[in-house]
Amino acid sequence: MASLRRIALPYTLDSSWVHSALKKLPLAVYLDSAAAHGDRGRWDIIAAEPVRTISLLTSSCSDINKQSLNIENELSNISNTYASASDLPFTGGALGYLSYDFGEQVQAGLSAIRSDLPLLHIGIYPWVVIVDHQRQRCELVAQASVPADKIKQLQSLLSQRHVGPSKHNFKLTSPFTSTLGRDDYAEAFSKVKAYIDAGDCYQINLTRKFSASYSGEPWTAYLQLREVAAAPFSAFMDLGPSQILCLSPERLLSATARQLQTQPIKGTAARSDDPSEDQALAAALLSSAKNRAENIMIVDLLRNDFSKSCQPDTVVTESLCELQSFRTVHHLVSTVSGYLRDNQSEFGALLACFPGGSITGAPKQRAMEIIREIEPHRRSVYCGSIFYLGAEGKMDSNIAIRSFVCHEQQISAWAGGGIVADSQLEEEFIETETKISKLLETLANL
Repeated sequence: MASLRRIALPYTLDSSWVHSALKKLPLAVYLDSAAAHGDRGRWDIIAAEPVRTISLLTSSCSDINKQSLNIENELSNISNTYASASDLPFTGGALGYLSYDFGEQVQAGLSAIRSDLPLLHIGIYPWVVIVDHQRQRCELVAQASVPADKIKQLQSLLSQRHVGPSKHNFKLTSPFTSTLGRDDYAEAFSKVKAYIDAGDCYQINLTRKFSASYSGEPWTAYLQLREVAAAPFSAFMDLGPSQILCLSPERLLSATARQLQTQPIKGTAARSDDPSEDQALAAALLSSAKNRAENIMIVDLLRNDFSKSCQPDTVVTESLCELQSFRTVHHLVSTVSGYLRDNQSEFGALLACFPGGSITGAPKQRAMEIIREIEPHRRSVYCGSIFYLGAEGKMDSNIAIRSFVCHEQQISAWAGGGIVADSQLEEEFIETETKISKLLETLANL
């Protein structure tokens, strides 16, 4: 196998300059650990100009599993043929997203409904820029197939380190409105509780959609959002006619040396600028029997998802209901791991866990059917997953919460929470506000 070419670049804590230098190239992607604004980030991955794209538009339930298998086989081939590096998480390969709408069809067999974005979009990228904040290193990494003149062009672009601010400032041209205002949310909440009381399900994640019109450049909006809501699984994806802005704190599934790990989030509390009050809010979340019960319920669901792909007796819960604090919220996070069976691929394991149980409910298929019936909107990329999959099956993926989609001068966002038997209407409504309000206010103030 041909060796990689690795070219050192200037390192800075804020790697957004790299994406700014490359963002005019087609289908640029920025996987952003937000190290400049948080304490959890290590790796940033920036790529553009895929040599191939896989984009699945609205598809019937009858053929989507066949198409998924074809994609799995193609990605496995990339994983087996691209050169790797033991000290890097990714050296080129697949970067893309799976939408929640895709998951509706694969997991629940629900009929297709057309949305603004493809059900999935994956690019095959033969070169990337990798930023390692732990070692304070930045480098251009290229597979052997990348021509020498392309590498020279990239070096020239990346020599423009001090990229100035965008001239196309982002600005909302209407206020955000929601598909589920307080009264409509109360009605939807009542329907969910009725299904839970009837024994149809144990938990349902109910979301609200927020939309506004805008002018300007979504990249400008992303740079502002990451300053107030830094998260280790953030991303900016330019799909041409649409852009995805994601500030997710949640991992869906990672894979290294055939070991899988998932880290579901369930349980949220607001943060306070007052240290004493902030500590009290965190302590209350940790001691909340309701939130712990919700988290444990999702851990059980994910352990079952892992059993579809992992070797028997290797699935373990490494941590349960651990408090993790982010810029705008506290969360309860658990960690589950397991080892893949020999006949299973990393992408196949991702599909087996998709969509994440923390944003559907339990049992997963019935929860998704109820969500389709009650929510008056499509989720699109929200609650889907942005992921990479490279050489030797190295993979990481998020759950695309705290996410925005820009399409035809409309920006959309979503926020939700898990509803269980003892959930209270006002508390759940406030939780949706807690998760999204600072982000909406940031955009409104640009």
